[in-house]
Amino acid sequence: MKRLFCLAAIAAALMGHSFTAQAAGVEFSVGQTSDSTMTYRLGMQFDWDKSWWQTDVGRLTGYWSGAYTYWEGDEASSNNSLSFSPVFVYEFSGQNVKPYVEAGVGVAVFSHTQVEDNHLGTAFQFEDRLGFGLRFAGGHEVGIRATHYSNAGISNPNDGIESYALHYTMPL
Repeated sequence: MKRLFCLAAIAAALMGHSFTAQAAGVEFSVGQTSDSTMTYRLGMQFDWDKSWWQTDVGRLTGYWSGAYTYWEGDEASSNNSLSFSPVFVYEFSGQNVKPYVEAGVGVAVFSHTQVEDNHLGTAFQFEDRLGFGLRFAGGHEVGIRATHYSNAGISNPNDGIESYALHYTMPL
């Protein structure tokens, strides 16, 4: 399992370098699951550098997200995950502050198939996210995000797990 996790980490790093997207920022977040396990996430965002449906109200855009998450638990239940997701963002118009709503579906790989009392069934999981926040004129961003992990019925058990987090993105 450790080899698979290391290979996934290397693949995620290489994939991040192969995209032509412009690096937008570094993400830091801290969250908690419904069972009170703390989560700590460090990630990179790569802007798509495209927008659709641009109006006076706002625009649709997006970014690639690659991240490492540490799931804090007792010695037997701590976990690590790597994830990669395309994320769509609707950014509302504004001068100094732009509110936004985001949603994405990606993939993740966990170092263990259990987090707390949740049996994930496989190390491979799908990552679904929904969030909202504020983007500031200097490129800084703060927000709240709910993220759900599940193997989508590929394997049993499929308990899944959610994390609810506050995040800050620092521009590069």
